[in-house]
Amino acid sequence: MEILTGGVIAVVVVVLILAVLLFGKLRTSMFFTVKTQENVIVERFGKFKKVAKPGLNFKMPLVETISKPISLRVQQLEVNIESKTSDNVFVTVPVAVQYVVEEENVTDAYYKLANSEEQIRSYVFDTVRSALSGLTLDTAFESKDDIAENVERRLSESMRRYGFKIVSTLVTDITPDSKVRDSMNSINAAQRDRVAAQSLAEADKIKRVTQAQAESEAMRLHGEGVAAQRKAIAEGIAEQYSKLQSVGIDRTAEQLLMLTQYFDTMQNVAQEGRSNVLFMPSNPGGLGEMTQEIRNTLFAANASEDAKNTSGLKGATGPRSQKQAESKAAQSAPAETKSAMKRAVDAVRPHTNHQDQTPEDS
Repeated sequence: MEILTGGVIAVVVVVLILAVLLFGKLRTSMFFTVKTQENVIVERFGKFKKVAKPGLNFKMPLVETISKPISLRVQQLEVNIESKTSDNVFVTVPVAVQYVVEEENVTDAYYKLANSEEQIRSYVFDTVRSALSGLTLDTAFESKDDIAENVERRLSESMRRYGFKIVSTLVTDITPDSKVRDSMNSINAAQRDRVAAQSLAEADKIKRVTQAQAESEAMRLHGEGVAAQRKAIAEGIAEQYSKLQSVGIDRTAEQLLMLTQYFDTMQNVAQEGRSNVLFMPSNPGGLGEMTQEIRNTLFAANASEDAKNTSGLKGATGPRSQKQAESKAAQSAPAETKSAMKRAVDAVRPHTNHQDQTPEDS
């Protein structure tokens, strides 16, 4: 009896162990979970049954099977394409394709394409190469966005029937061969240097023209100032000379006045002249000779003036005619005086030399 009881207990224990193992296996084969942004295909005896959504799901053990999770997140495929442009330059074009599986078309994405990435890669290669074959290297750089739009449009049309949606296509760069790239950099550097040289030349031209205009205006104003100064000096000398004669001052005072004017002229030449050497009388009698030259010039002018006045007086009769002649002679005196003073100044004008000399050398 005891032996029978012990055998029953052993059988019960074995059954319980088998039940636990069987239940655990059945539990794992009956229930499964799906993560967010994922779908799972459920098949019964290899035939599509349903699409399992995120959360806890049930399937019949030993009858139904599940696929690997299908991601609904945006994925990126990077493709490097080597191609040749119309001007026979080989370039490398990296293209980034962003795509996603449409949730309502999960079955098409799972059953219609065995390898979606290879399919997308083939379309990208074909589209980019056909686009580059009609473009030069320069136009290819300018048409990166157009190439990306063409790739995206063709991929969207082709992959939509397989349950894929093309989110974006990016042509990140166009990289030519290293030698071609160095040549392009040299060309760009030369062009920029030429533009810089033109700008500098234009700026220098404007500077020189402005400077020349300023110098021309300064010289014009300086000439007008010198002319006005000389005119004022000549008029002043003539006026002083006329006044001295009109009041009857003797020629000694005239000589003193002319000598003073001469010294003023010498001071002005020494201060403002551009010459390095000014020749002055070196002998003791030089000053007297200079004064004698001025006096002789003035005497000659006065003699000419007196002769004209005497001739006019002889031709007239009566006191009234004599007064008219004297008045006419007085009116004509300033002009004659100006002419005489000009000849006097020209006679004593100092000679200048731009070479550095000493009075002893002269």
